[in-house]
Amino acid sequence: MKARIFITAIFILFLSVDVEAQCAMCRAVLETEQGQSTAEGINDGIVYLMIFPYLLMAGVAYFIWKSRRKKRVEE
Repeated sequence: MKARIFITAIFILFLSVDVEAQCAMCRAVLETEQGQSTAEGINDGIVYLMIFPYLLMAGVAYFIWKSRRKKRVEE
């Protein structure tokens, strides 16, 4: 069971998906620009900001799992 979870976690970590995270208005304004460097920067910023809630939730889940495991060992 642990090997299956480990392999799944490794697979998810190395799974790469190209994302574009812009609202319709931001996209319309940025597409009119000559160089697309600003649009790429905004896309990167949105994706980076989107990562932090998932990291926080993963940390909370880890501490809950750790505390439950500790209680189970004590019993």
